[in-house]
Amino acid sequence: MQVDLAVLLLRRGGLVAVDLLTPKPGRPRLQWRRKRFRDAQAGMLALEGDLIQRGLLPSARFHHHGAGLPPETLAQLGKQLLELVDAELGAVAEHVPLFRGFPDTIPADTEQLYVDRVFARLMQEPEQPCVLCGEQRTVFPVSPCAHLVCANCWDGADYGACPICHRRIDPDDPFLQVPAIEQARPSRSARPVERLRLLTLSTESHRAAAELATALVQRQTPLSAQDRRDLIVLMAALPEPDWLPATIPVRETRVLVLAWLLAEHPRLLDDHLETATDVLRLLYVLMGADPGLQVPPVRRQSLPRATRRLLLAALDRMPPLLLAEDVLRHREVWKRMAEALHPFEFAERFPVAALAFAVLRQTRLDASTALGRAVLSEAVRFGEFRVEHGRVRLSTFATRVEAAFAAGHPVQALAVLRERPGELARRVIHLARALPPDSRGALVEALTVAASDVSPAVLIAVLGQLRTAPEGIRLFFPKGGAAPAWAEPDYREPLPGDLAVALADVLTTELLRRASALPRLDRAFLDEGLADLAAPGSERGASASLVRITRGSAQTVPRDDLLRLFLHWVEPEGTTVDLDLSVAIFDEQWDFLGLCDYTNLRFEDEAAIHSGDLTSAPSPLGASEFVDLDLELIRSVGGRYVMPVVFSYNNVPFGQLVKGFAGVMRRPNGLFDPGAVEQRFDLSGPAKILLPFAVDLWSRRLRWYDLNLSAAGFTHQVAGYAGQLARLGDAMEDVYASGHRVSLWELCCWHAAARANDVVVRCTDGSVVRYTRAVGEDLTTFAQRLTTRREPDRHLTPGTDAAKTAGLVAVIVGDVEPPPGADVYALYPRSLDATEVTLIDPAGLLAQLTPDARARITS
Repeated sequence: MQVDLAVLLLRRGGLVAVDLLTPKPGRPRLQWRRKRFRDAQAGMLALEGDLIQRGLLPSARFHHHGAGLPPETLAQLGKQLLELVDAELGAVAEHVPLFRGFPDTIPADTEQLYVDRVFARLMQEPEQPCVLCGEQRTVFPVSPCAHLVCANCWDGADYGACPICHRRIDPDDPFLQVPAIEQARPSRSARPVERLRLLTLSTESHRAAAELATALVQRQTPLSAQDRRDLIVLMAALPEPDWLPATIPVRETRVLVLAWLLAEHPRLLDDHLETATDVLRLLYVLMGADPGLQVPPVRRQSLPRATRRLLLAALDRMPPLLLAEDVLRHREVWKRMAEALHPFEFAERFPVAALAFAVLRQTRLDASTALGRAVLSEAVRFGEFRVEHGRVRLSTFATRVEAAFAAGHPVQALAVLRERPGELARRVIHLARALPPDSRGALVEALTVAASDVSPAVLIAVLGQLRTAPEGIRLFFPKGGAAPAWAEPDYREPLPGDLAVALADVLTTELLRRASALPRLDRAFLDEGLADLAAPGSERGASASLVRITRGSAQTVPRDDLLRLFLHWVEPEGTTVDLDLSVAIFDEQWDFLGLCDYTNLRFEDEAAIHSGDLTSAPSPLGASEFVDLDLELIRSVGGRYVMPVVFSYNNVPFGQLVKGFAGVMRRPNGLFDPGAVEQRFDLSGPAKILLPFAVDLWSRRLRWYDLNLSAAGFTHQVAGYAGQLARLGDAMEDVYASGHRVSLWELCCWHAAARANDVVVRCTDGSVVRYTRAVGEDLTTFAQRLTTRREPDRHLTPGTDAAKTAGLVAVIVGDVEPPPGADVYALYPRSLDATEVTLIDPAGLLAQLTPDARARITS
């Protein structure tokens, strides 16, 4: 548990929890102190060198602490710290590709290599000359696949697996010779470390864990799978709930906390299970599934009688109409969960809960039985329920809304939607198209009233839709990671221009109002480059990654850059898993130009080079594949879009892997260079095809996709998915490059304009400008002037460190010196000290705009 917490603090906060990683040193005898001091100094310098090679820079406090430790203790700390860092970067694995001399020894003709393999597989016989070269006594079987391999035709010093089937073979097999060549390095100069992240000393891991846990539970958006795992680790390290904040806005996060507190604080269920879906989420967590309700529990578990009574009592306290509607919203899941709850067993004690399940199951009731009397008496009390032939029926809220739209009465649908602000906000686009012109003012008025109760995540999502022009491409992201994304042309009629502007103004005004209620700031400091980052959205299906970046965000890539993609996985015992790292290349019209994968190891000679296809990954070595991309060469042959894809060739979900990750390095020094890792992401969940990102070689933008593709059957390969990849890539560029979706720049501008009269902006061309809110200037006007980056009030000298007096700092690279206690967002924290400033993420900025929450957790 201590190691898990240390890993978490290091990954999320750049904190080295020395109280978890090292024992308390004893006091050395006087005659040894001076010598040990010199040894510790030398050891600390060596440790710093190793960390810098991995892109990490120890802080001054960390240096002084390490230099004051006994050499033995420092050695233990350094060993554990480097192991944790390597595990995060992916360097802990032993990366052995198929061709160990990659990229120099990759065959130029993939087809000839395939023909040779087929001939050797089908025609080679024991005790016969080699069918390829005719040599005698050079053919031997390899273990365990037993394929006959000629030592003259297949170079055992270069191969890392069987040359015929590409499966791993025994490490001590005579065929695998000591490599005669060193792993090739890039021909150009090695990339210098550009983004050193500061490692900060932490001697109070409990306090740091409490701060991280508080930030997670206060998120306004649902947590990703990695965040949920992190929260569980943090809660296990914090046995007392005294750290819990007053508000937990997201229901999925709330039930995680409730499940943790259930045994010691069961009464919390009385106040914090507000809907039937809350209870359902809690049931999922108790049965080992995630609270997003996307993937049901692997096995439905029986519940203790006391727990069943607690959950049924929580359901029984809810308003009957809302309870029944909520149960029907997840009809099939609740039917399965009812078998674990046994609601009819407690019908007389919890009649409202029994009524909801009677509606769900359409149970025929007999008034002469205890169940029938309890349920029917409750149904009679409420006019929304009706009894037909012994069964209780109900017209739900969703039914009334859809019936109004179907009957051509959008005004009536608006009247119904006014009852639920969140639903009204989500249906604004539909209403704007359906309502007659004389009712559009009523829609603006209704949204103005409802917006104050709607979460900021919904507000910015609707705002992006209002600003999106029609006749483009609609892109759909399912709620969880189980289903793939898809795109289709947008044939809808355009929204009335004046109505769309009025509705967008309502949403922007509401967000500014919430921001203005936050503590005032003397100054804000912003990077113009934040416009390339998307505002935070749902992270339910987001991959766990080294650099946390929202889907749709873009980053600049140097024109002549060299990228090395990497993939590593370990298959479970008894199951063969064949993953493939592939690259699809498209021209400016999204026409398929070519590929680099196991069927074509070289694209245009050296523009893209694949390390070879490994078809198994037994523990402990696993399997690794690499692809080198020369972006300038790819562009020179007509390529514009480069799309890496990870396929599960034999259709095994990523979630079954013992370990699986992929990523990208820039200008690596050697086969796998931890200091060159720009991004690393885990392979997890039920997906079998992952599209992590794409590079636009014309605009020099790498855009983060993190999309799953639909998969059917076996033998997945990139050539068969070229059309689907092109549609998704075109849709992502159309949606996010247009600038219609809300960006992190806009979110930060709303904070800055509403909370500070003085805002300094560092522009992408290196210039620095200043915006000052004039006396009498309207907040909306000032925010729009700042957001659109026009009419600055003053041009400052480049290099001016205005961040030193800023209470809010939002930058791409943390190369600034904000004052102690400032709120700071940095995509790459670099030299920022987490113990001096408050490092926040985009979700934290969004969470600050949460309306007054109704859900409170108190101990």
